[in-house]
Amino acid sequence: MLDRRLIREDPKQLIEGVKARGIDLDIDRIIALDKKLLEIMKAAEQLKHERNVKTEEIAKKKRSGENTGELHNYLRTLSKRIKDYEAEDKEISEELDTLLLHVPNLPHHSVPVGTAAEGNVVVRAEGEIKEPFEDIKPHWEIGERLGILDLDAGRKVTGRGFVVFRGDGALLCRALINMMLDIHVEQGYEEVVVPFVVNRDSMTGTGQLPKLGDDMYHCEIDDLFLIPTAEVPVTNLERESFTPADKLPVKYVAYSPCFRREAGSHGADTRGLLRVHQFDKVEMVKMVYPDSSYNELESLVDDATAVLDALELPYRIMELCTADLGFAAAKCYDLEIFASGVHKWLEVSSCSNFESFQARRAGIKIKKTAGEKHRFVHTLNGSGLALPRVIAGILECHQTPTGRVKIPQKLVPYMGGKDYLG
Repeated sequence: MLDRRLIREDPKQLIEGVKARGIDLDIDRIIALDKKLLEIMKAAEQLKHERNVKTEEIAKKKRSGENTGELHNYLRTLSKRIKDYEAEDKEISEELDTLLLHVPNLPHHSVPVGTAAEGNVVVRAEGEIKEPFEDIKPHWEIGERLGILDLDAGRKVTGRGFVVFRGDGALLCRALINMMLDIHVEQGYEEVVVPFVVNRDSMTGTGQLPKLGDDMYHCEIDDLFLIPTAEVPVTNLERESFTPADKLPVKYVAYSPCFRREAGSHGADTRGLLRVHQFDKVEMVKMVYPDSSYNELESLVDDATAVLDALELPYRIMELCTADLGFAAAKCYDLEIFASGVHKWLEVSSCSNFESFQARRAGIKIKKTAGEKHRFVHTLNGSGLALPRVIAGILECHQTPTGRVKIPQKLVPYMGGKDYLG
């Protein structure tokens, strides 16, 4: 959530920031409500001051034996007007808060301006994109031929967008999760195991609700949500808390399954593992001091690309433009691997700086010292990494003309010493 002071002090920045994202919101209504709210608060305070003055006047008159009936009647009138203002204040505040929950974070000044994904900028590319051999297969074909990927079973058990891994495929999933966790723990992250369902406050705190509600799996009886990413429960570990400045940065890493309905994705490329409704992911979350958050974002990207380097996958880092930013992000880098079989760049991680946007919604503050005011932490998160497209990349980039798939050297110990799939 944005700071309300921004509405009052720099409404132009708010209007331009939302416009740069290409989002249609009634910002004028928000500005007008905030202005009205200030007027009501000021009028109510004036009446409260007058009520205090009249109360003292009544006390003096009583001590001198004077009649106070008329003043008491006036006080009752003041009290009623104050209650009317307070009721109007409550009504406007609720509407304003609801509208503000739908306002995205504003882009950082360094974010490239663009109207679509075509405006994203390649920061750098790493690794060699090998020329595919003549009979290279897309990952769903090689995976099914090797007996490690069973798309039909996933459809039968649940439906389209759900996958079953078998044998070495299941082992590959477990190996990747363990390797990723080990890498990130060595980088200084604390590993946590968190619930895979969360309450409405948690989803609101990180910005999934109300904006992205249609994409979530909701358990209506309990009003709980299957998590779309471990970012949600991990960030909310610190909800409504005060962290001493000398304890920052706080760094967490967690594995979780992730669940996304992907409402509105019909017609998108859904072959194989490219777009699924349940998938495994390792997630990094940071709570940092505001002045260092953009340096922390760069180091977060380095922490995520360390996994790609270990897996020997060619990748590129994309800086997202204003129109392609996620709802809560002020700045975001996508990490994409090149999959030779489908000849596409596949996103496997997003590394975002949310600045104080999530912390303001979730009440995550820095513990103040003498003479200071409370400040909100800056929160960041990055996938380290999402498994489906990583597996697609391994099956396609490390596929051999013999029909086997070479396992990256650093992953071999996690695969029980296996050098090849198939």
